[in-house]
Amino acid sequence: MATGAGKAAPPAPDDRVSLERDELGGVTVFVDGQPQSYVRLDDPLLLAFEYVQHLALAIDACCAEPPARLAVTHVGGAGLTLPRWVQATRPGSPQIVFEPNEALTAFVRERLPLPRGHRIRVRPQDGLTGLRALGTDSADVLVTDAYAAGRVPAELGCAAYLREVARVVRPTGLAFCNLADEPGFRWGARMVASIREVLPEVAVVATHEVLKGRRFGNVVVVASARPLPLDELRRRVAGASPPTGLRAGDVLMRMLAGAKPFGERGEPSPVPPAAGGWRVV
Repeated sequence: MATGAGKAAPPAPDDRVSLERDELGGVTVFVDGQPQSYVRLDDPLLLAFEYVQHLALAIDACCAEPPARLAVTHVGGAGLTLPRWVQATRPGSPQIVFEPNEALTAFVRERLPLPRGHRIRVRPQDGLTGLRALGTDSADVLVTDAYAAGRVPAELGCAAYLREVARVVRPTGLAFCNLADEPGFRWGARMVASIREVLPEVAVVATHEVLKGRRFGNVVVVASARPLPLDELRRRVAGASPPTGLRAGDVLMRMLAGAKPFGERGEPSPVPPAAGGWRVV
C-alpha cells in the first residue's frame, strides 16, 4: 500500500473501518461491517459492485459522451470509486465530494491515493450542509450514495435535502441516488415518490433479481427536470451483466402506486440483512 515518503500510514480511524485486499490487487473498503467501495488503483474502470456499474452506465447514457468534462457533486465518499471512474473517463472533470468522516477520507487517500492531475475535492461535511454552500445550477451530475451503519440516513430523503439537490443540479443535469431496500420496495417507492416532487422525470435501474423482489439489494434512481433518454438507457441496461432492468413511465408508476413522499421528515432505509440473508428463499 502506497504511503508518503518518510511518513507512517495512518491507522484506520476506528474499528468500524477496514480494508480487504484481494488476489487481483483490488481493495474493498468496509464501513460498519458493510462493503462500501471497491478500488483497483491500476484499473479505475473496473467497477466491481453492481450498483456502481449501474451508476456509471446511467451517467454515460444520460450525459455527453466521454471525454466531455462534467461538473460532478458526490454526497458520500468512502473509497472514492465513482470519482476515480469519472476522472478516468472524463479527465479534468471538476468534482466535489461531501464525506463528513474526515479520518476515513485521510485513511483512504493515504492507502489508496488519487490519480495525478485529478480535480477531486473532498469536503468534510454532510450532504445537506455541503449542498447548501454550493451555487444554484452548479452541477451537471449529482450523485447521492451515502450510508451510515449500512442504511441510507433519513436526512437524505427529507424534502429539505431533495430541494437542495434540485437547486444545485442544472436544468439539463441529472441526479442519481443509490438506494438499498428489501423485497417489496416499500421504502424505496417512498424515496422515488419524494424525488419526483422536485425532479419529475424519473427511472430506476437494478438487477432483475432485485426488481422482482427476490433479494435485498440496490436500486439506482435516475432523475432530472428534463425528459430522460430512455431508449439509450434501455440499450445500455440490456447489455449489463448480471441481467439488469429499467423501470420508467407507466411501469414505474405501478411500482410506486400508493407510495407517499416522506415530506419534511425522512426515514432511514431498512436494516441490511446479515451475510447470507440477502436472498429470498
